Amino acid sequence: MTRYDISRSQLAELLEGEPKYRLDQIWHGIHGQFREPEDLTNVPKELRSAIRDLLPAALTPIRNISSDGETTVKQLWQLHDGHLVESVLMHYKDRSTVCISSQAGCAMACSFCATGQMGFDRHLSTGEIVEQVVRAVQQSQTKRVSNVVFMGMGEPLANFDNVWPAVRRINSDLGIGARKITVSTVGVVPGIQRLSLETLPVNLAVSLHAANDKLRNQIAPINRTYPLRKLAESLQAYRRAKNRRVSLEWAMIDSLNDSQGAAQELAAFARPLGAHINLIPLNPTPGFEGGGSSPARIAEFQEQLESFGINATIRSNRGTDIDAACGQLRAEHIIRPSKRRKA
Repeated sequence: MTRYDISRSQLAELLEGEPKYRLDQIWHGIHGQFREPEDLTNVPKELRSAIRDLLPAALTPIRNISSDGETTVKQLWQLHDGHLVESVLMHYKDRSTVCISSQAGCAMACSFCATGQMGFDRHLSTGEIVEQVVRAVQQSQTKRVSNVVFMGMGEPLANFDNVWPAVRRINSDLGIGARKITVSTVGVVPGIQRLSLETLPVNLAVSLHAANDKLRNQIAPINRTYPLRKLAESLQAYRRAKNRRVSLEWAMIDSLNDSQGAAQELAAFARPLGAHINLIPLNPTPGFEGGGSSPARIAEFQEQLESFGINATIRSNRGTDIDAACGQLRAEHIIRPSKRRKA
């Protein structure tokens, strides 16, 4: 069992025979203070060593690269079984956000996504998810990590049984507010239905990218199982249950989903939901032939949406030079060594 997979009650069993206050010291030390076991100076040295050995870290750092004046930091991690996952720490003027992974690989097969192009390996455990946030806090040092977004590798709602306990741990033990946590989905309707039954008021973001079934079937195959009508129904039910605004993510792809007609379709889908639109400049990936829309076209698309009465925000494009789109750094790490061997 890894350090952040253990529950508080399991840690209590592990500490049987120790004074009861040791449980609070160790639990708060590794969660609330984000310390390594060897840095728990209020705990005897022998016990620190035992905790370190019995509860090893789940993530081994492979690469750590920064961009945008070190305001964007991408981290590549190796898991105990050799699988690789990524997280990205992004500093803004008013907040610091960590984008974390929920799976190694992804089964959703979205055509423009680097993770979708590589296929699915396995779900991440609750501890493997939580530890990404802890490592981001440790990396951030002088700036508090205030926001967590499940927009890294994998489909969070396909791994609900591990993701939701991680959300609770991030909220209660790491101290990040529920309204500062965003769970993303490409449209896994049963997961949205389960999310609507939970009590924590986290944010829900839907990676939409197309608002007609023909195109969405092509670029997001999950739509063949849960077409737009079913997705809209589940989002309406979520909105009624949670009284929370849904965000729709829209990767701007040149000549594919950036026309005025696409804006009209998106507006028609978003309006009944009262949804906010995030327009995302596409990070290019080697497995997708399409390119991103130009900045001028993205701005025009935003204006068209607003003329239809829809609120839309253009996201800043972070870390293009360091393969910051989910899955790109892992793909680059795997591909380049094989090229060197052939040389």
